[in-house]
Amino acid sequence: MGEQPIFSTRAHVFQIDPNTKKNWVPTSKHAVTVSYFYDSTRNVYRIISLDGSKAIINSTISPNMTFTKTSQKFGQWADSRANTVYGLGFSSEHHLTKFSEKFQEFKEAARLAKEKSQEKMELTSTPSQESAGGDIQSPLTPESINGTDDERTPEMTQNSEPRAEPTQNALPFVHSSAIGKHWEAELATLKGNNAKLTAALLESTANVKQWKQQLAAYQEEAERLHKRVTELECLSSQANAVHTHKTELNQTIQDLESTLKKKEEEVERLKEEIEHARELQAQRDALTQKLQEVETRNKDLEVQLADLEQRLKKSQNEQEAFRNNLKTLLEILDGKIFELTELRDNLAKLLENS
Repeated sequence: MGEQPIFSTRAHVFQIDPNTKKNWVPTSKHAVTVSYFYDSTRNVYRIISLDGSKAIINSTISPNMTFTKTSQKFGQWADSRANTVYGLGFSSEHHLTKFSEKFQEFKEAARLAKEKSQEKMELTSTPSQESAGGDIQSPLTPESINGTDDERTPEMTQNSEPRAEPTQNALPFVHSSAIGKHWEAELATLKGNNAKLTAALLESTANVKQWKQQLAAYQEEAERLHKRVTELECLSSQANAVHTHKTELNQTIQDLESTLKKKEEEVERLKEEIEHARELQAQRDALTQKLQEVETRNKDLEVQLADLEQRLKKSQNEQEAFRNNLKTLLEILDGKIFELTELRDNLAKLLENS
C-alpha cells in the first residue's frame, strides 16, 4: 500500500531561526494542510506539509520526540534529524488538542514498532549464540564427527579430528567448510547489527548534545522573558504615576475653567456698567449742574474701560494659549495612555504564554 495519510488538519507553519535559535520564522504565508502519514512497508510515521510543491515539513516521528503546547493555539516539537524545531499555529484550541493527541498516539505506535524490531533482531541473534554455546559444551560423539550436527563451529571440527576414526576423515572436512560459510554469514549479520547499533548510539549522543544546546537556549530565553517582565512591571508603576499626574492636571483644568467663568461674569458686569455710563452721558443735557462730575466720572470710566479691555484682551489671549497647550497636553496623554494599554495587553499575553 506504501505511504498513506491517516490524519490531516490546517495550521500556520513556523521553524525556529537557525541563527538565533530563539525567534520563529514563518514558512507559510497562510494556513496549509499538515498531515500524518503511515508507511506500512517500513512501519514509519511521518508529519508532512506542502506549500504548493515545496515540502515545508518532513519529520519522521521517533519515540524520543515530544510535542509541547506553548499556548492555547500553538504547539512545537524538535526534530533532531532535520536539526530544527517546528511550530504550528492553529485556528482553535480544539484543533491543537486533536493534533497533540494524534502525535502522542503515533509516537507510542512508533515506540512499539521499534521494540518489536529490536525483539526480532534479538530473536535472530539469540539462536545462533545458543547453538554455538551448545557446540562448545556438547560431548564429542561419532554422530557429530559424521556431520549430523550442522551448527558446530569449525574449531570444534578441527579439535575433534584427532579422535575421529581414520576411515571418516574426508566427511568432517566437507561439513567444516559449509559450517565455516554459515558462521561467516552469521558474523556478517552481527557486524551489520553492530554497525546499526553504533549508528543509533552516535545519533543518540548527537541528540543529547542538541537537547543540551536547546535547553541552554530555552534557559536564556526564560531569563530574557524574566527581565522583560521586570521591565514591564517598572513601566506599570510609571503608568500609575502618569495616571496620578493626569488626575492632578484634570483638577487644574477644572480650577482654570471655574476662574474663566468668573472672569466672563465680571466682563459682563463691566459691560453693563459701560451701558449705564452711556445712559448717564445721554442725560447730560438734563444734568447740567452735574456735568463736571459726570464728565470726571466718565473719564474715569473710560480709563477703567480701556484698562478692562486690555485686561480682557490679554485674558482672552492667555485663555487661547492655555487651551492650545491643554489640547496638546491631552493629545500627548492620550498617546501615552494608548501605549500603556498596549504594554498591558502585551504583558497579559506574555503571562498567558508563559
